[in-house]
Amino acid sequence: MAYYNQSIPKLKIAMLVVGTRGDVQPFLAVAKRLQEYGHNVRLATHSHFRGFVKSAGVEFYPLGGDPRVFIGYLSRNKGLIPSAPGEICVLHKQAKAIVDSLLPACTEPNIVTGEPFMAQAIIANPAAYGHALAEALGVPLHILFTIPWTPTYAFPHPLARVPQSAGYWLSYIFVDLLIWWGVRGFINDLRKNKLHLAPIATYFDTYHVSISHLPTSYMWSSHILPKPNDWGPLVDVVGYCFLNLGSKYEPPQEFVRWMEKGDKPIYIGFGSMLLEDSKKVAAIILEALRITGQRGIIDRGWGDLGSTHTDMPEDVLLLSDCPHDWLFPQCSAIVHHGGAGTTATGLKAGCPMTIVPYFGDQFLWGERIYQKGLGPAPIPISQLTVQSLSEAITFMLQPQVKNRAMELAELIQREDGVGAAVEAFHRHLPTELPMQKPSSHKDETPNPVQWLFSRIGKLCCLICSP
Repeated sequence: MAYYNQSIPKLKIAMLVVGTRGDVQPFLAVAKRLQEYGHNVRLATHSHFRGFVKSAGVEFYPLGGDPRVFIGYLSRNKGLIPSAPGEICVLHKQAKAIVDSLLPACTEPNIVTGEPFMAQAIIANPAAYGHALAEALGVPLHILFTIPWTPTYAFPHPLARVPQSAGYWLSYIFVDLLIWWGVRGFINDLRKNKLHLAPIATYFDTYHVSISHLPTSYMWSSHILPKPNDWGPLVDVVGYCFLNLGSKYEPPQEFVRWMEKGDKPIYIGFGSMLLEDSKKVAAIILEALRITGQRGIIDRGWGDLGSTHTDMPEDVLLLSDCPHDWLFPQCSAIVHHGGAGTTATGLKAGCPMTIVPYFGDQFLWGERIYQKGLGPAPIPISQLTVQSLSEAITFMLQPQVKNRAMELAELIQREDGVGAAVEAFHRHLPTELPMQKPSSHKDETPNPVQWLFSRIGKLCCLICSP
C-alpha cells in the first residue's frame, strides 16, 4: 500500500475537474483509491459525466459548463486565443457557469442523500480555479493534472507552442495571465460576494507565479516525459492513472466475431474532438486502410466520424463506447488525436501510434511519441491526407516500432500512478488540519519577475476594464 501517515485524519475531499472525459477519468481513478483509505470523496465535474462518475461508486456533484462547447471553441480557434469577437462570449459564459458552481461543490450537502458536506481538502486541475475556495475555507489545495502547467525552461506551455527555448518559461506566465484576464471578473465576484475575501488586484499579487507554490502531481509517466530539473520538491510526476474499465467489459458477440475474422485492426478515433468535415476525414481513413491492406476500427467519438458512410467495407467496423484498455491490446496500432488519456492507454497496451493533433498538449504528446520512436511525426488534422496517413500506417507496422512500444509498455505496467498520486497528496498535506486561514497581511517582497508581471497585469486590467 502507498505511503500513508496514520496521523492523517479521514478527510472530506472535493475534487474539482473541468474538461473532457480524458480529464475526468484519471481523477476518478484517484478518487476511488482515496476512498480505499477511508476518505469521503466528492468528484465535481460537468453534468455530462454524471453517470460515468456514479457508476464508479464515487459521489458526483455538478459543475457548470459544457465540455462540448469548450472543445468546440478550442477546435475552431486552435487554442485559447479567440479568432473572432463572438468567441469571447462563448468563453465568458462557460467560465461564469463554472465559477458560480465552485462554492456549492465544496459546501453543499450530497444531492442524493442530503448528507452534509464541507470540504476539508481540495484536489483540482488548474482550469477549476480551486485557489479561492481553498483560501476561503482554510483547507489545503493539491493540483492534479495531465498537462504541464508549472513553469519550466525545459519545454514550452502546451497552449503556447513557443519555438525558441528562451521563451519556454515565459510561455507559462503568458498562458496564466491570458486565462486570468478572461476570468478575473467572475473570480473577484465570487471572492467578494460569496467568499467574503478581498478582490485580487493582479494575479501575481496573490498567486505569485502560476501554480509553482502549490503541491502539484502530474499524471504521466517519467519514461515519456521526465520531471524537469527546475521543478522543485512540491511537484511530482506520479505516472499514468488508469481506471481499468476493460476488466468488466463484455463486448457484443457481433464485435467479437468481427475481430476473429482476420488480423488485428488499426484503431482510428479522435475522441472528444469535433470535425469540420467528418465525411472527408472518414474518406481519407477508408482509402488509407485500403491502400495499406489493413482492417480498421473507426471510433465515432464526439465528431460522429464515419456515421455518414452507408457503404462501409466489411473489413472496417464503426464503434462507439468501448473501453480503450480492453480494445487497444487487440489492435496492431492506433491513430488518435493525442489526448493524454488515449495516449496513456495506448502506451500501456504496447501500441505503436500516430497522433493527429488539433491543439494544446496533443502536439506535445505527438512529439514525444515520435522522439521515442513509437510512431511517425505527428500529423496535424489540417494536414491529414491519404498519403500522410498511409505512410504513417506503414511506419507503425514495422517490427522494430512494435518492439519499442512493447518495451515501454512493460515499464509503464510496472508503475502505479494512482498509488503515487495518493501518496503525494498525503505527503504534501499540512502537519496540522484544519489549517489556519491566511492573514490578509503580506510580508513577502515579490521577486523582480513577480514585480514585473504584477505591473503588466495592473496595466492590462486598466486597459481591458469597461
